[in-house]
Amino acid sequence: MSETQKIPGVGGENYIPYDQRTGNESIVYFTRDLSAEGLKKMVERVNANIRGKVAIKLHTGEKYGPNIIPHEWVENLVKTDYPEATIVETNTYYVGDRYTTELHRETLEVNGWTFCPVDITDSTGTTELPVKGGKWFDHMTVGKTLPTYDSLLVLTHFKGHTMGGFGGSNKNIGIGCADGRIGKAAIHSRLAGKGGEEDMWTIAEEELMERIAESTKATVDHFGKQITFVNVMRNMSVDCDCAGCLAEKVVTPNVGILASTDILALDQACIDLVFALSENDGAALRERIQTRHGLRQLSYMKELGMGNDRYLLLDTDNGDARIQPADAVKGVKPFVELPIVTKRRLEAMAAAAAAQENE
Repeated sequence: MSETQKIPGVGGENYIPYDQRTGNESIVYFTRDLSAEGLKKMVERVNANIRGKVAIKLHTGEKYGPNIIPHEWVENLVKTDYPEATIVETNTYYVGDRYTTELHRETLEVNGWTFCPVDITDSTGTTELPVKGGKWFDHMTVGKTLPTYDSLLVLTHFKGHTMGGFGGSNKNIGIGCADGRIGKAAIHSRLAGKGGEEDMWTIAEEELMERIAESTKATVDHFGKQITFVNVMRNMSVDCDCAGCLAEKVVTPNVGILASTDILALDQACIDLVFALSENDGAALRERIQTRHGLRQLSYMKELGMGNDRYLLLDTDNGDARIQPADAVKGVKPFVELPIVTKRRLEAMAAAAAAQENE
C-alpha cells in the first residue's frame, strides 16, 4: 500500500460510553493505595507469566521531573520481587536530558534510577520487530537489546500528552521502546526525520495514534503472554513526563493504580475513570485527550486485535468486588502540589527563560 493510499481513521475526539462497546471483557484490577506497597500488590495480581530474564519498561523522566512514578516504589518492587530485573529505556527523539546515552545516564542518576541495572536499549544499535496487520508499518525499529529479554513488565505513569492526548501503556511502549533516531522518527515525522527540524513533528491526531499503536503491537506480539501492564494514575499533568519540571501544573486528582494483562482494557479503564471524574476534576485532562484526538489510540488497538475495550473492574481494596468507574473515583481529593515540586518548577521555568534570552 503506497503512502498516498493510507488513510487515518476518524473519531479520535469522541468518547464511546461502555454500553456502546461490544466484545468480550477482560480483568482489570484497581487499588486506591498509591504507595510502594500498592504498586507491588498490583504487579503481583498480573505477573503470573513474568519470568526468566525480566525487563521493566518505565518512563524514567527528565531531570528532577516531578510527576514520574517514584523511584522508591520501583526500588521496593525490584528488591523484593525482581532482584535480577533490568530497567529498559531508549534515548529520546528530541534534544533534551536523555537525547544521548551520556546525557541519559546522567539523568538516570539524578532521578534516582541507581538501584538496579538500566539498559538504554538503543545505545548499542537497533533491531526490527515485525508489525502484523499494520497500515503504516510492516516493522518497527526498537533498541537492539530489547528482544534479549524473556519478559516485559510495563510500569506506566498515566497522564496527559502534548500530542498523543494521553500517555498510558500504549504510549509507554509504542514511543518508549522505539529507538531514538529511526523508530521514533518514523512515528512522528512525515519524512522519517530526514527533512530537518521543521519536519520532526508533522504527524498528529488519528494518524499519530495509529502509528503509536502499531509500534506497540510489534513489542506486545514479540513478548506474547510474557508481558503485563500497570498504570499509575497519580500526578496526572496534561503534559507528558518528557516536559519534566516544565509540565503544566497538575489539577487532576490522584485516583489509584490499575493493572491488567490486557493493554487495551487497562488504558480504556483509565480513560473511563478520567471521564467519570466530576466536571471540575476531569475537565483539563479530558480536554487534552479529546482535542488531540487521543481516543483513536483505543479504537485502533481494538481494530488491531490488541485486546478488549470492555472489562471487569475489580476493587482489590474490597475483596475484588466488581465496581464501576464512578465508584473508583468517588471521594477523590483535589490535587495538592508539594512545595519542593513548586520550587523545582519555578527554577526550571526561570532557567528556560534565561536560556531563551541568551539565544
